Amino acid sequence: MPVVRSSEGVTHEIHGVRFVSYAAPRSGSRELCAWRGEIPAGTKAPAHTVSREEIFHLLTGELLITLDGRTERVTAGDTVIINRGATLSVENPTARPATSWVTTSVGLEAELADGSRITPPWAN
Repeated sequence: MPVVRSSEGVTHEIHGVRFVSYAAPRSGSRELCAWRGEIPAGTKAPAHTVSREEIFHLLTGELLITLDGRTERVTAGDTVIINRGATLSVENPTARPATSWVTTSVGLEAELADGSRITPPWAN
């Protein structure tokens, strides 16, 4: 039985956000990836279009999530379903950090507005 201890999470940082990966092929998962996102106060991540469905659950804090042009304020305990091909941006306009849990399938890629593609190492 694969058990990933909290101390074994692999940390990556991009656009001012810290991603701590727990479930990925390197840890024994064949189909799904899961990570904790740590979004500092004042962060505004660039819009990106996702190649896989994501389930974004806010553990702590408050964020503005814009999904395909529609902005919603989400608070701790809220879950956002982000369908494949959707364009997403995340902003933390508050003075406190926020923490999320995201689950998706292996192979996620994100395309930025300038056409560049990111293959997040925490999702592959």
